[in-house]
Amino acid sequence: MKSIINNIKKSFADLTWYEYLMGEIMIGIAAIAMVQSFTQGNSDGNPAWLTAVNFVSAVCGVICIFFTAKANISSFIFALLNTITYAVYLLYWRIWGTAALEIFFYIPMNCLSWYFWAKHRDRELTQKTKAKKLKKWQNLVCALFVVVTAWICHEILVEMDGEVPWFDAFTLTIGVVATILALLRYREQYIWWIITDIISVGMYVAHFDAVYLTKRIIYLIMAFIGWAHWTRLNQQRNLENE
Repeated sequence: MKSIINNIKKSFADLTWYEYLMGEIMIGIAAIAMVQSFTQGNSDGNPAWLTAVNFVSAVCGVICIFFTAKANISSFIFALLNTITYAVYLLYWRIWGTAALEIFFYIPMNCLSWYFWAKHRDRELTQKTKAKKLKKWQNLVCALFVVVTAWICHEILVEMDGEVPWFDAFTLTIGVVATILALLRYREQYIWWIITDIISVGMYVAHFDAVYLTKRIIYLIMAFIGWAHWTRLNQQRNLENE
């Protein structure tokens, strides 16, 4: 327990001023939405109790994404909390595909990733894991899997009367690929996170939700930062996949 707390402290110390700024913006918007919902009602259709769930999800989500972008192992503590609360939101709005992804895939994968990241710690920066990169043919296999599987998921979600089947299908499929790449510590996870975050921003513009729209915009920004950091980490800290 002591080592976990020390790693969390190191992870927070590793954050930059602009990451703290984005975190404060996210927390502020989520807090305002929650207070307004309980005192004045909510114009976006979320019940008051769901805005409280959104607040927890927003806080844990941004901390998780900041830590993950720096390859910090402590990210999975906040990832589990974020996954559970986000799944509640998705189930309420009948976004079935992404909800299934959160419950049946992200939760167990978070636990597995936590184990594998800890097993491959950086020898000096012990709060971080080691980073790898894919070969070209491996990237092509990932792309083919996404296209074919997204089409299959779309057909299923249409039959389930999903709200946004194409957005939902691609979010689900890309999420699977990105999470597996994250588990295996490949920097290319961030190519897919960038794509899925763009899709998610579009989804929350179409189905407007200020808290989750802000959250996904921050995720998109951090996906670019994560790609840069993991690339640098792979080049400077280890060459285990060369």
